Amino acid sequence: MSAPIGTRGTEYEMVVERGKIQEFAAATRPAGPDDPAYRGPDAVVPPTFLVSGALWAPPGARVDVGFDRRRLLHGEQEYVFHGPPPRAGQTLTVCDRVEDRFEKPGRRGGTMRFAVVVTEYRNEEGDLVAEARATYIETAPRAGDAG
Repeated sequence: MSAPIGTRGTEYEMVVERGKIQEFAAATRPAGPDDPAYRGPDAVVPPTFLVSGALWAPPGARVDVGFDRRRLLHGEQEYVFHGPPPRAGQTLTVCDRVEDRFEKPGRRGGTMRFAVVVTEYRNEEGDLVAEARATYIETAPRAGDAG
């Protein structure tokens, strides 16, 4: 089923743990393990750390845009921070919403479908602290494909 523009997922909590920040920084940033910004009780999250919030989502909480996973591409990812990045010890409330849907003709024929999903991250006071904007693409089925 295709979620229309404006569809929201179920809210869930993401606890920002300092050990997870340090592990993420070590795995994704050359200077991560040694950078003091990503260590200790006041560690800040690297910008792309927010993608790990999906691991906190209970089953069914995330928005389902209805694309066939066999033809799914991740087209673009953007992070917007509305102030300082989240820090260790914070609990963020996370929720997805469908911001846009559109279609374009595929270069090899057929129609490609697009969905833009924005994931909002709010602090304990309910203030929007960050957003992740992802564009998902469903490629056109190949001739002879059943579905």
